[in-house]
This record gives sequence, C-alpha cells and structure tokens, in this order.
Amino acid sequence: MIERYSRPEMKRVWSEESKFDKWLHVEIAACEAWAELGIVPKEAIPKIRKAKLDFGRMAEILKVTHHDVTAFLQAVSESLGDESRFIHLGLTSSDIMDTALSLQLREASNLLAHDIVQLTQILEAKAIEHKHTIMIGRTHGVHAEPITFGLKMALWAQEMKRNQIRLGEAAKAISVGKISGAVGTYATVTPEVEEIVCTKLGLTPAPISNQIIQRDRHAQFVTTLAIIASSLEKFATEVRSLQRTEVLEAEEPFASGQTGSSAMPHKRNPELCERVCGLARLLRGNALVSMENIALWHERDISHSSAERVILPDSCLALDYILSIFTSVMKGIQVYPENMSRNLELTQGLVFSQRVLLALIDKGLSRQKAYELVQRNAMTAWKQKTPFVGLLKNDKEVTSKLSAKELEEMFDYDYFLRHVDAVFKRLGMAKKAKSTKTETQASLAL
Repeated sequence: MIERYSRPEMKRVWSEESKFDKWLHVEIAACEAWAELGIVPKEAIPKIRKAKLDFGRMAEILKVTHHDVTAFLQAVSESLGDESRFIHLGLTSSDIMDTALSLQLREASNLLAHDIVQLTQILEAKAIEHKHTIMIGRTHGVHAEPITFGLKMALWAQEMKRNQIRLGEAAKAISVGKISGAVGTYATVTPEVEEIVCTKLGLTPAPISNQIIQRDRHAQFVTTLAIIASSLEKFATEVRSLQRTEVLEAEEPFASGQTGSSAMPHKRNPELCERVCGLARLLRGNALVSMENIALWHERDISHSSAERVILPDSCLALDYILSIFTSVMKGIQVYPENMSRNLELTQGLVFSQRVLLALIDKGLSRQKAYELVQRNAMTAWKQKTPFVGLLKNDKEVTSKLSAKELEEMFDYDYFLRHVDAVFKRLGMAKKAKSTKTETQASLAL
C-alpha cells in the first residue's frame, strides 16, 4: 500500500530489479577482486562483466530450490558458460545479500537526505516570513505567553537539521560491506578480496563480522527513520491543532474542488497531516522490530530476514512519502494572523501576568505575596471575562507598589518579542523580515 503512493525514485531503490542488479554488481566485483589477486584469470573478467540475470528463469529455478540466492546464481551462470565457475567463489549468501542491502540503504538514505533538506529550506523560509507574526504560545494546550509563528517554524527547522545529522550518522553505520565467508573467518575468501570489493562499491569493510553484517547497524538506521517520522508527527499534530475551528490560526492546503466529507460539504479536514501521524506510528513499530532483529542465534539465524524484507523497504518508502506530504503542506500552509490576534486577546491580557509578578517582586514584595496578588486578579479576569489590567488598577495592594501608568506600560507585546532577532541571529537566520512588526501586532488593542 505504501509503495503505491511513494515516489518513483524510492520505489526503484526497493524494486526486485534494483536488488538483484546490486547482487550482480557485488558478484562481479568479487570476481574482479579475485582476478586482481591472480586467482581468477583476468581474461575471464570481460565476459563476467557481461553476466545477466533472466528474472523469468530465476523464478523457475526458485520453485525447485526454494532459495533465492542459489536460484539467482544458477540463472546468472546460465548467461556465462565456463566462466560461471568463478561466480560466488568462496562466498556465502550473506556476503552478497548484506553488501547489496547496504548499497540499497545508502541509496535510500541519499534520497531521504534530499527530502530533509527541501523541507528544512521551506521551514526556514516560513520562519523568516513570519518572524514577527505574533501569536499565543500554549503549554498543556492552555494560553501561556506570546511567541511568533516564525519562532515555531525556526524550532522545527532546527529539529530537521538535527534529523539530517542523525540520518548521516545512520547512513554511515550501514554503509559497510561484508565478504568474509560462511561465519566471518575468511576461511574461503581473503580480507583483501573484501577490501577490494568494498572499495569498488564505495563501502567500508565491516571490521569484523560473522555470517552477517551485525543488525545493530540496521536498527540504528530504522530507529533514526522512526525519530524523523516522530518529528514530522509532532509538526503535523501542531498543524492539526491550529486548524481546529475554534482556533484556526493555520490550515493545511485545501485545493479547489477538493472535498472533506461525503456527508458534510463544508468540511476542510487536516487529512494530510493526519496521514503523516498515522504512518509515523508504523515507522515506530518497525523500529521495535529492527531492535528485535539484533539478537540472533550464534553466528546467525534467519529470523531477521523475513522481517527485514518488510520493515526496511517500508520504512524508507513511508518516510519518503510523509516527508513529501508534509513538505507540500508547508509549501501551501495558510496562516491567519487575524485569528492569531483574536485568540491572543481571549484572556483579557492574562498573558502579562508574569511580567506583573516580576515587577511586584522588584518593588520589594516576596514572591509568594506577589504571586498571590497577581493570581487573585487573574482568576477574577478569567471568570468574569474582565480586562486584567483594569482589575490590577483597582487593587489597592497592587497599586501601592505599581502606578496605573507603570501597569499600562507593562501590557506591551513588544516585551515578549524583543529577543526574537537575537534568536534568529543565533540560528544563522538573521535575514531581516519585511517589517519589524506585522499588521497583526500593530492592530492589537491594549
């Protein structure tokens, strides 16, 4: 199902054709290595390089052998003749399968890295565009203090940059080859062959292996994909929350002619972001399987193999897919500064409570007493929907410390945004936004 919606480049990486083509590349590289060491006649190499795989013939053989590598080898050998005796010389199935798998994973990593760069660039552009678009910050889903939508976008961009680093480290961990024979002792093949093959393929030889490349490497890769997917779920969940009718501060794109419900024509649902969240769960499930694949019997069993044939392609395909989806969401996201302004004012100025608290402490009150005074007025403003600043001005205990003018001066949204430029500079995103204040900011009535 995932493959159906994934992009062609990633589907190609995980196609059967791509897999068997990489198997063949590894086999040919091994023959070339043997030839460099004088074991295989050099004159046999030109013909070996022309070896081909007949997929139909391999399928026929597989019905008999019930072993994909032996079926592959027989089908390839039939395309050669006498030179076929040099194919798979001294090797075991995992030498081919695991080394080729590393090539697939590296190729998939490159595609995912490109996806991450694209999304990060869009997030940074949105951050700069909305650098001073003021909105309420929320903790526990409840109004806290003002932030800007640009800060939210910058936060996401930085997380994606960390994800890019994580992916690079995971890609390095799986970019290793293994040509060490049946249980990794090089009894039938030499370390020199492994080094030559890996060099030809652009891989690093695994420093030590048994019959397989160790699965902690693959677990690191899949868990990294799961972390990236979890970041995307975090972002998508925020868009979903901001799109709620009662909030409507941002909204994922909704195309002309698109429908949100078969029954309710008015519906504009955040279905793209919901899709991201759903598939992120799948990736986390695959991460658990990848960790369970680490523990194999002795030098190897194949309990990991069947699971890997699902979780590795599916994880790459799913992450590529949801990266593409969320990138399109962020490209076309609708931002509603007017609604941000409206929501900011819902609590009658309660967002300034901490500022009043600190000012009272600065005037000599104990923190406990100052907190009591501010909270008392805040709860009244909350229940009676009365302007907070007015209540403070009528509280003699407050005005004994702070004048009406001092109180009014505290109710200034610029106070919360005065370090925004410094944050952007720290992030290397110091490009100046179109204005230091948005129209939304300027229109807020205190």
